[in-house]
Amino acid sequence: MERLENIIIPKLSEDTSANLYWWDGKWYTRADLLGIVSNCENVLRNAGFSRGQRLVVMLKNSPLIPALSLAVWKLGGIFCPLNERAGLESLTGTLELIKPFAVIAEHEIPELAKTWPFLTCDLDSVSLPAFTGKTQTPEPDELAVIFATSGTTGLPKAVPLTHTNLISNCRDTNAMVSSINSDDTFLTVLPNFHSFGYTVTTILPLTIGARLAIAPSFLPPSVTIRAIVEVKIDVMFVVPAIASFLVMNVEKGKLPPEALSRIRVICTGGDKLNPNLHKTAMKFLGRDIMEGYGLTETSPVVCVNHDCEHQQIGSIGPVLPSYEYKLKTREGQDTDEKEGVLWVRGPSVTPGYLHAPEITAERFDADGFFNTGDYVRLETHDGEEFVYVLDRVTDIIIVGGFNVYPQEVEKVLAEHPDVRQAVVVGMPHDINGQIPKAYIMLEEGAKTEERDIIRFAKEHLAHFKVPRRVEFVTEFPLSGTGKILRRVLRDRAAGK
Repeated sequence: MERLENIIIPKLSEDTSANLYWWDGKWYTRADLLGIVSNCENVLRNAGFSRGQRLVVMLKNSPLIPALSLAVWKLGGIFCPLNERAGLESLTGTLELIKPFAVIAEHEIPELAKTWPFLTCDLDSVSLPAFTGKTQTPEPDELAVIFATSGTTGLPKAVPLTHTNLISNCRDTNAMVSSINSDDTFLTVLPNFHSFGYTVTTILPLTIGARLAIAPSFLPPSVTIRAIVEVKIDVMFVVPAIASFLVMNVEKGKLPPEALSRIRVICTGGDKLNPNLHKTAMKFLGRDIMEGYGLTETSPVVCVNHDCEHQQIGSIGPVLPSYEYKLKTREGQDTDEKEGVLWVRGPSVTPGYLHAPEITAERFDADGFFNTGDYVRLETHDGEEFVYVLDRVTDIIIVGGFNVYPQEVEKVLAEHPDVRQAVVVGMPHDINGQIPKAYIMLEEGAKTEERDIIRFAKEHLAHFKVPRRVEFVTEFPLSGTGKILRRVLRDRAAGK
């Protein structure tokens, strides 16, 4: 079995004097990272860390993330990045699932430190202090990473990914976006506790020998903007909220256009891309933004457009070549139609949820296909099949028996000249079961009212798709990865 450390370490050792990562305004070499890896490996070994053990890390992005990952893998262990802000209840449940050897964080959390060995260090650390961990029952050593995910239920689940999962996904993504190469510098700003940020913006560049410009997080955005201005960034994988923020700052003159226009690849994932952003990016950056799609359970990338020249606007691109895929009805029946729920099978798909066979059985069919939970449409362009996400199955609004896809309504509302972004959710209704409600973020200075939005929708949509309620907002509730929390908006619409 191929292992990540056996791919990455030789690349780091080829030319140890070459710059590898930018951190806090300064470039560091491959030798610098190898030094941190060596220290982490020695400290972990002396602490009793061994094959199959899990190390939980609750740190913002820093050189310690790739260093600790490599050190853990060299010892045959499993790296487990968690979001420190997930909340005590969620963290407690996740740690009980993972049963870590130790927890590393910037600040001690007393309630967790009572149960698990806890080690604190700052982001600038190039060495770990000595400590003693707590040996747990080992997990299979083919596991590389365990991520926490709540999915659509809000309940903690743990998703283990193997070395094979991550290696396959990195290679496929690199091949699909063929312009990515070892001479590139990637922006590493997405949180490492999410598969998108960890795999695509940290592990993928390391597997091809590319460089990283590391920002601890996107908020406050000043460090990210500094990296973009100071470093020649070639590749930027981000969530739509970050792309929108950066383009907006160029539009307002707060960021020089050349800072983003010199970036060769700007790709979004993790949430749908506002269709207005394409034309805004072309106007102010001179280049387009392309779109991809994935899930934690698929390591994460499932689809991505090849490049801006051949992408289909509104599509998340073709499925990566190593996947088999098929569509099913919402009831789970195979279908030959070009619309349905997307199911995938391949080497990037998790072997199953950690210690949760009942959840695994719910998401996998008898043939090993994984249910993405997304309702999609397939279209062929120039001989290649492109995927369009219509909506999460759980987000589809049923109005008097008719299906309403929020993304379709949102796309129409976004065409209104005063609308910057729209999110549509289902609102309980005594007669129809549900009706659409729109949450609207207006362009700066716009005076549009609810009746104007509804009138515009009636001109462009079937009557049952028209939002019956409109609420104007200045911001949307976001997850730690910058994804709009539709659950929160649905609860608000239901008066919860």
